Amino acid sequence: MSDYSVVYFNGMERGFSVPSVLADFTIGGHPITIRFYGLIIAIGYILALVAVTRLARRQRMDLDKFYDMVIWGTVLGIVGARLMYVVFTWDYYSQHLGDIWKIHDGGLAIYGGVLFGALGAFLVSLIRKTSILDALDLAGVGFLLGQGVGRWGNFFNQEAFGTNTNLPWGMMSDKIRLYITTHQEFFAEHHVVVSPDRAVHPAFLYESLWCLLGFVLLYFMFKNRRKYRGQIILSYMAWYGLERVLVEGIRTDSLYFGSSAVRVSQVLSAVLAAAAIILLIRNFLKYKDAKPFGPYQYGAEE
Repeated sequence: MSDYSVVYFNGMERGFSVPSVLADFTIGGHPITIRFYGLIIAIGYILALVAVTRLARRQRMDLDKFYDMVIWGTVLGIVGARLMYVVFTWDYYSQHLGDIWKIHDGGLAIYGGVLFGALGAFLVSLIRKTSILDALDLAGVGFLLGQGVGRWGNFFNQEAFGTNTNLPWGMMSDKIRLYITTHQEFFAEHHVVVSPDRAVHPAFLYESLWCLLGFVLLYFMFKNRRKYRGQIILSYMAWYGLERVLVEGIRTDSLYFGSSAVRVSQVLSAVLAAAAIILLIRNFLKYKDAKPFGPYQYGAEE
């Protein structure tokens, strides 16, 4: 498969080339490939870290303790994202155990990353005696920016697309067509209908725009409207969960429970969003007369 894909949109007469590889070179006889996917993920991560660091400084948080949470949350987040993907595609990995460690070939599940990342931050909070809810509130802001930017890596890989559409922004490429053609058995097993001869929903774009809008809202909520610890992470769970329930329903590369038509991320999203909305409503009534937080020392009592 070429390192380029010619992408077409319903509303455009001409296509344009989209590269997947930024650079190929050799170091010490070992070939190295830098892909746009990895570069964009890294850019999203850095931008998210810069944004939440600004918020942490504004709140006079201990940055050493905060970065400890970031480091261990990131490490465990990568492990968790890979672990969740492997668990729900075990039919393949049980026959290819050596591929479990090949994360450079793709295969990360966002909810595994979020849950294990939160676990890493929680463990550090216990050791360093800091507020886990403060860290999770910051993470909620950072997640949305990182996800909003990082989803564009899917565009360069021509993945994370949806079922067929006639909308003007419906897209098609040789890579998408090949994927659809070679996965018809998988689609039939999970009751998904998609044709390689028609354009598809750019599902990555829907999620990117939703996450970037959510980042703006939660960033300013953290700065000016946060009334209790945990408010932002609950808002993240509700905001992202609602979007994922809708968009996951049209994606063609979902993880499923066995051979059923039930998507893993859709179920998790629905549960987390519902729980978050219930808690947000309860806390809105509880803290409706409270004043928004001002700058305070990280980990201090309310």
